[in-house]
Amino acid sequence: MEILKIIENGRFDLHLHTTASDGSFSPSEVVKMAAQKGLTTIAITDHDTLDGIQEAIETARKIGITIIPGIELSTKYKGKTIDILGYNIHETKELSSVLQKMRKHRQNRCLLIVNKFCKLGMTITLEDIQKYSKGNVIARPHIAKAVVDKGYAKDTQEVFDLYLGDGKPCAEDKMELSPSSGIELIHRAGGVAVLAHPLLIHDDIIVEELMQLAIDGIEVWHRKQSEEDSKRYKSLAKKYRKMMTGGSDFHNEEHEIGEFGFES
Repeated sequence: MEILKIIENGRFDLHLHTTASDGSFSPSEVVKMAAQKGLTTIAITDHDTLDGIQEAIETARKIGITIIPGIELSTKYKGKTIDILGYNIHETKELSSVLQKMRKHRQNRCLLIVNKFCKLGMTITLEDIQKYSKGNVIARPHIAKAVVDKGYAKDTQEVFDLYLGDGKPCAEDKMELSPSSGIELIHRAGGVAVLAHPLLIHDDIIVEELMQLAIDGIEVWHRKQSEEDSKRYKSLAKKYRKMMTGGSDFHNEEHEIGEFGFES
């Protein structure tokens, strides 16, 4: 589906996570929640996986909502994590191979993180974490929930602040492509590549450098970006003739689907 036509319609959310990665709701649940909000088109954009797409499509067919198959690819540039959203993705052999490698790396990373917690006297097991990942890819929020459940922290934010955030004692790097490689991978899978939540990069010089790559667009509207932020990124998109998109980056009940400050 043509992304620009969706933006013109205004009843969309192009950044949603499910239990296929670090979301709290299944793909079917997310689709139903979006429909209840009156949205007509959504993109499922789980971290480094396409696993939730088919379930979402099957549910969407029954209730009359359009699904854009998407992904949020992890990349790294100048020491910063850069997330690249891919829309209208097709599952090619090349993409499947890369995602499988990333999945295996995440599994190994999880074991290393668990070991670090144990060395600090906090005993958590893989089984504790899998209660939250529900058999899907294990992500840091799942680990954080297990730590809280064991009584080692008051909430998941504290876990990230003290242990899991970048540079903290239990942190472990994940497998990340370069932005250029991620963009090329998305393009070869027939997709459109968009820079996710530029504000979270915390460096507008880097954001502008990324706009000079073969990327197709930038997420101008995001729940963490103020109106002033959106204006700034809108100007940048116009300067480099990039597509403008938006999404809630929905993960759990703390956020609202479809709410990300978009104004047509």
